[in-house]
Amino acid sequence: MQYELFPSERFSFFSLSSGSCGNSYYLGNSRYGILIDAGIGPRVIKKRLAHYGIDFSSIMAILVTHDHYDHIKSVGYLGEKLHIPVYATREVHKAIINHPLVRNSLNGSTIYIEKGTPFQIKDFQITAFNVPHDSVDNSGYFIRFGNHRFTLATDVGTITDEVAYYICKANHLVIESNYDEEMLNNGRYPYPLKQRITSGSGHLSNRQTAEFLANNYSSDLRNIWLCHLSGDNNNPELAYQTVETHLNRKGIKVGEQVSLQVLQRNILSSKTDF
Repeated sequence: MQYELFPSERFSFFSLSSGSCGNSYYLGNSRYGILIDAGIGPRVIKKRLAHYGIDFSSIMAILVTHDHYDHIKSVGYLGEKLHIPVYATREVHKAIINHPLVRNSLNGSTIYIEKGTPFQIKDFQITAFNVPHDSVDNSGYFIRFGNHRFTLATDVGTITDEVAYYICKANHLVIESNYDEEMLNNGRYPYPLKQRITSGSGHLSNRQTAEFLANNYSSDLRNIWLCHLSGDNNNPELAYQTVETHLNRKGIKVGEQVSLQVLQRNILSSKTDF
């Protein structure tokens, strides 16, 4: 069933938390919204939504990217106790119910999705796509609503052709910028962990994200949010500067041609309306 988008309707995006400390993102309008991941506690989610005047009753769905605990901490509670539908692939659903740290099993709140097959939630037409990561069946999300195209890709081991396709379609893009290569190489992490992060099934560096954005920029792109920054091997200023520098080298002016923001760890971000 298709829904009419109110001509005057404005949508908003913000991060409730981003990083290994917990991930959760909101996209919605004055009538309803969705969460992508719920990797922080339900009380914190409630408080941070309330800061922008949003109640749990208006949350229509939770889209789950993958089964790591910093993305699923509260999905069982929100699904089973608050009856918010949880959208996940069968493989991710199976991993969640078997996760030793998830207290509330997903008995009747999960709606199964398939990658590449669009589904509708109110005005949102949503397509999950494959993202390489050392987790169970990691998904990115591409969301159409009105004249807007929104893509979220986090925990990205490498930018495959499929990931690139959905990034390049976006007007509004949330993309991982996890680590600075020099900080990681010189940091305290053991060598096997460093290998895991850089393996192609781990995370994207500031440089990798910056180079891709600079080389594939389109004038259709209006907002970039850098997400899932490492607390040990990155900082917001460095992530921002790396991407800004690469864009500037291509003649792309941040703040004029495109907005660039960094989503910080365990901090409610500013709200962007569009």
